[in-house]
Amino acid sequence: MTSNPHGLRCLIVDYGGVLTNPVRDVFRAWADADGFEMAELKAVLGGMLGEGAGSSPLHGLERGEVSVAEFERQLAASLRRSDGSEIAAAGLLTRVFAEMQTSPGMIGVVQRAKDRGIRTGLLSNSWGLSYDRTGWAELFDALVISGEVGMRKPEPAIYQLAAERLGVRPEECVFVDDLVENVRGAATAGMVGVHHTALDSTVAELETLFGVPLAESTSN
Repeated sequence: MTSNPHGLRCLIVDYGGVLTNPVRDVFRAWADADGFEMAELKAVLGGMLGEGAGSSPLHGLERGEVSVAEFERQLAASLRRSDGSEIAAAGLLTRVFAEMQTSPGMIGVVQRAKDRGIRTGLLSNSWGLSYDRTGWAELFDALVISGEVGMRKPEPAIYQLAAERLGVRPEECVFVDDLVENVRGAATAGMVGVHHTALDSTVAELETLFGVPLAESTSN
């Protein structure tokens, strides 16, 4: 296990928006393809997020309590194309994530962390479970997918579960997420939270925290 100035032993990362291209770009591509305005999508999703924890279909989807088909039906019913026509519910989440692509930069950071003896984990709020998990067994020491465990970020228990699966205390973990509320949730659970907005700034912060080089080498 690598040593570092802060006693940190584990790097846990989110999936969408951290190991992939920005989620806002993915949603914008979907909105363009299905013919509705981003402002409408933001309003609909904001309303779902604002509903009580026991009634929000989005929260239910992320916990695995609401099926993909039911969430697709509810979301499609709440949206209209710019011409007023309905959005097709069938295959909606496939269309949502059609332009999501993995980020070689952040995947490389996680791999270099693992190579330096830092334990690595993935903690993701899921919209269905159809992730491309190619290479995950080699990249991560532990996985926590919200729909598989019945919890979601930013609930403290899901961060605690991630630490348990890695065999460490939350205080020994750094958690990286693109959403501020999830970073705050990690901090509440005892982890060090890093808000991911760009590769370079995240790498710089992680190098400071772990005390090891994590940027891609530019040497020939």
